[in-house]
Amino acid sequence: MAISDDDLIHLRRAVALAREAAESGDGPFGSVLVDAGGVERFADRNREQSTGDATRHPELEIARWAVANLTPDERAAATVYTSGEHCAMCSAAHAWVGLGRIAYVASAEQIAGWRQSEGSAPSAVAPLPITTIAPGLTVDGPVDELVPDVRALIVRAVRQG
Repeated sequence: MAISDDDLIHLRRAVALAREAAESGDGPFGSVLVDAGGVERFADRNREQSTGDATRHPELEIARWAVANLTPDERAAATVYTSGEHCAMCSAAHAWVGLGRIAYVASAEQIAGWRQSEGSAPSAVAPLPITTIAPGLTVDGPVDELVPDVRALIVRAVRQG
């Protein structure tokens, strides 16, 4: 599926949440859950550093919220927009709870490469594509138009340590 103008609106919102996370000292990631009618239902940002909990990824929070607040059919029809491709943990959670399409700005491979080029230690989790973890999911990305914004956030975060 091609990225639409509506998709870009939600992806820009995810990038804004990533910027908010970075400004708060957390990893620069943000995500938005949008229902089949195009209404934002839930949004969050990374909160790993501020909580001391390495699992506080926005995509995992979306999965938890969706289970508590949406029917299985509503989850399947929803789209998750995110600044960076889901990690393995979040990909699995997304699939387990039956969420629909994912649209992301920057791929896990891109993000790992930017971090490596800045001298960051490798992640504790391999940067695998979402479809390697959950092959049945519909995934769109990267979104070249917004990649420079996410790259700048990642590089700044690595440099600030």
